[in-house]
Amino acid sequence: MNDATKSFHIGDILSVLSGRLVSPRHMDGLYDLLGWMTGDKPMTNQLPRFADECADSLRRQFPDLAALDVPAGLNSEAAVLFWLGEQEPKYGVRRNVEPLPPSDHTSIDPIAEVKMKRPGIKIVEP
Repeated sequence: MNDATKSFHIGDILSVLSGRLVSPRHMDGLYDLLGWMTGDKPMTNQLPRFADECADSLRRQFPDLAALDVPAGLNSEAAVLFWLGEQEPKYGVRRNVEPLPPSDHTSIDPIAEVKMKRPGIKIVEP
């Protein structure tokens, strides 16, 4: 690994590529991967947009993972971990991920983003 990349579990990467949560670290894996790639700190409401911004880059970096079909029905942690364990001999456990170029990410204040998506929402701000 060099300073321009950071190592992530294949389950973190597959979660973004597939839209199915198969990160062994659950949501923490997504927050860390998307935060690393964007150089921003995603809030929960921003995860779908961050994932959309990062998906093409991950497909280019890891076409083999992008082609992997994450099955429906992985409905328990044990099932996810078992399935990941079956993939690791072929795909490895971790991959070095490059961040996005700054021009590929739009940094938006999370509260402002909620207001943009739901203009009538009432938000209690600290």
